[in-house]
Amino acid sequence: MSAPKRHARLFRNGRNQALRIPREFELPGNEVILQKEGNRLIVQPVRRVSGLAELLASWKPLKENFPDVDSGLKPLDDIKL
Repeated sequence: MSAPKRHARLFRNGRNQALRIPREFELPGNEVILQKEGNRLIVQPVRRVSGLAELLASWKPLKENFPDVDSGLKPLDDIKL
């Protein structure tokens, strides 16, 4: 099944070209990222992260291993203060 299509008009807003987005294509928020690929204009909403946990969950896992920073250190039980 293909995505819904609808014609829309372009207009001038000062020195900018603008597009009125129909209600059924409304995007969340008040900011978008524009990207042009050939003759296509891609409009993506800017997704705001609500907290550190959500930000970390959105990152891709690292494929490299971390170095062993404990090698050569005495075990914590052997440290005298």
